[in-house]
Amino acid sequence: MDTRCARPDVSSGSSGIPSGIPSAVSPASCGTQRPVVTELRLSAFKSHRNATFALGPLTLFRGPSGSGKSSALQAYEVLARLAGGDALEEALSLVDGGPGACVPQQARPDAQGRRGFRIGCTVEGPVGPVQVDVAVQAEPELRIVGERMTGCGRTLLSTALRDPGRRAVEAAWHTAGAVPVTRAPLPDDRLGTALLPLRVAGKTAGQRLVLDAAEQVVVALRAVFACDPRPELMRMPAAAHDGLLRGACDNVAAVLDRTRHECATRHMALVAAVDAGCRVPVGELAVREAGSGLVQAVLERKPGDGTPLERLGDGELRYLALCLVLMTGPGVLDMDPVGEVLQARQALTVLADDFDRCLDARQARELTALAVRMGERGHVRLVGAVRGTGDGDAPAEGVSVVDLGGEC
Repeated sequence: MDTRCARPDVSSGSSGIPSGIPSAVSPASCGTQRPVVTELRLSAFKSHRNATFALGPLTLFRGPSGSGKSSALQAYEVLARLAGGDALEEALSLVDGGPGACVPQQARPDAQGRRGFRIGCTVEGPVGPVQVDVAVQAEPELRIVGERMTGCGRTLLSTALRDPGRRAVEAAWHTAGAVPVTRAPLPDDRLGTALLPLRVAGKTAGQRLVLDAAEQVVVALRAVFACDPRPELMRMPAAAHDGLLRGACDNVAAVLDRTRHECATRHMALVAAVDAGCRVPVGELAVREAGSGLVQAVLERKPGDGTPLERLGDGELRYLALCLVLMTGPGVLDMDPVGEVLQARQALTVLADDFDRCLDARQARELTALAVRMGERGHVRLVGAVRGTGDGDAPAEGVSVVDLGGEC
């Protein structure tokens, strides 16, 4: 039995590794390697068929309208929501048109009238690469009909719909004990991988391997923040104590008030980043009381000369918001990371559809350079979608470009 990827048994001596069992995952590497999604698979999702996309610290999907850029980011976010514990219907609520819109248009129903889609990803981390693939039936009833998690050269979890009349799938996970595989029913509207920590005891090396792999996937997918700054909302005052930045960045004033008091060094770095993308020099990001418990953010061009956010253009507002997201991290963002895992073992992934919307060339260049610098530290990754085909444009250093060309 190969146990090289199994979780160390903390009760087995000072090293934490049972004697006689080799381990490719040392305690040191488990504490430093952050789980991250390195591949997105869209076997059948909207316009994508048998598509596999490699993801780096900064990945930009590029292509004309209708090429499938937004679809790729939606699939990623659906996986993230499922890993966070959302039911299938909740996870798909972000897709315009609902579950049926996720099914490839050319997909034909089977004899029972069933149609669906398939998505998956690969997560790199201490266990090594772990793949999760999910098959969803969208019609006539919404349910997960199959899921597979593989890693270390073996199938760690598989589920299948055996009885269409039951709202459950039959799950089998690796045990490697007296019984090589454990079987049990799981709900058909939840991601089985995310449920395993509640079902697996972790008594055998095989069970510990399953738990490690599931944790790696959940940590990587839950550390996702979908961001689409809405300038029309950012111009409004915000409640003074509303200090967790939402995806629309509508409470940016309150968040700036919080960050400038919590860490002066990081705040000044943010001011410098915003200054680099604004036409008129920015000396400070200040916050003023707006009455009734509200605050308003102001760009101070020079002492005593401030420009309220409501007077800024859409490009400046989106640029400011994305700089803030990249430079603050999960502690300032309205998200639910894995509380049981230290932040030093997690890497934030920002999903930014229309990443360059409203930005001029300089702002797009400066924001991309900032994302590259943050990605080099290993704490923040970004997956975005940009406009145009980019014909003849070489990607900037440190940027992975997925060119969808004229696909539709």
